[in-house]
Amino acid sequence: MLLGLGFTLEQTREPVASFSGGWRMRLNLAQALMCPSDLLLLDEPTNHLNLDAIVWLEDWLGRYPGTLIVISHDREFLDAVCNVTLHLENRQVKHYGGNYSQFEVLRAQQLALQQSAYEKQQRTVAHLQSFIDRFKAKATKAKQAQSRVKALEKMELIAPAHAASPFTFEFREPDAAPNPMMVMEAVRCGYRSGGGHEIPIVDSVTLSIQNGQRIGLLGANGQGKSTLIKTLEPLSGGVRQGKGLQIGYFAQHQLETLRPDDSALEHLARLAPDTHEQELRDFLGSFNFSGDMATAKIAPFSSGEKARLALALIIWQKPNLLLLDEPTNHLDLETRHALTMVLAQFKGTLIVVSHDRHLLRATTNTFMLVAKHRLNKFDGDLDDYRDWLLQHAAETRAAAKEASGAADASDNVPNRREQRKQEKRSNVKSSRT
Repeated sequence: MLLGLGFTLEQTREPVASFSGGWRMRLNLAQALMCPSDLLLLDEPTNHLNLDAIVWLEDWLGRYPGTLIVISHDREFLDAVCNVTLHLENRQVKHYGGNYSQFEVLRAQQLALQQSAYEKQQRTVAHLQSFIDRFKAKATKAKQAQSRVKALEKMELIAPAHAASPFTFEFREPDAAPNPMMVMEAVRCGYRSGGGHEIPIVDSVTLSIQNGQRIGLLGANGQGKSTLIKTLEPLSGGVRQGKGLQIGYFAQHQLETLRPDDSALEHLARLAPDTHEQELRDFLGSFNFSGDMATAKIAPFSSGEKARLALALIIWQKPNLLLLDEPTNHLDLETRHALTMVLAQFKGTLIVVSHDRHLLRATTNTFMLVAKHRLNKFDGDLDDYRDWLLQHAAETRAAAKEASGAADASDNVPNRREQRKQEKRSNVKSSRT
């Protein structure tokens, strides 16, 4: 269980206090999965998992014999593990047969039918009301008018179809398009400890990033994807930037750099002090920060709202190279969809680290794998990567079991020796008797 969720053999022996919050969440998930159950309740189980662990979890849940109820913003995960969808809207729960993609189709059909029925009923209502207004004062038509009044009162009115307002935004046109964007030559990526010692993570990276490339970085946690994506000052080697390069970098920790006592408008005004306030307000409004929300302190904002603000600040600066490290964490499905759509139309260069396969499929066309401290091109798509992961995980578990069995056998050697001695003494005693 722990190996499947990304723990190493060494980590399984470490105290829980040594783990970060994300790893403790994985441990909580492992406890829930290991508990014998008929009903399993999972609330955003993929939030702290990388793609490797998500693929493993899907495979495990596919074999779970009980009933599963899951809340998730990962549409491919929902498609893989669910066969019923419950939709909560306007304090009502609606049941749909099928996974998330099937729910989207069924709901769209229902909304279209509802809107058609609403419009038809409105024409009937207008016709009845017209008759009532024309003849209610005439004695000869009073009974007919009254019957139509009663028909209107008994009619169960159909509500107009209402879909949530689509959240959309777009990138501003970059000022330049250098080619190549960036060149990395024999680069060693890593960081320096407090004592100044070098701790390399990814070695011998040679890469030319061309204008218009759309790269997805794959690899397990700890292999160095995040380290690589933010390496502008390597431990060794050279990084050459194209003239006019404007980098937009988004990572989860950027939410911590936002000032809680400042408003969204104040954050943007610092980037554009000479821009008219109305223009800033219009821009923020496209990210659903309108009216009083634009001028309110961001301290009470949800993680998703803060992530949206961080994205807005990046987009304002008109980047031509986007480096995105798990950009969909904390975003709801609507915002994820909007981000996916706009990234698919982004005219610059894109490098993405994400466990959101829908985002990767829609926005990237080349995959690179970070593994064993090296960066290499991955020949295949995400389905090939899934197969590779499952095979690699099975081999890892088999090796771990073999190592564990060997250790147990070694521990038991003295016991077996003592047992043989006792058997020998017993045999001697028996022969004497």
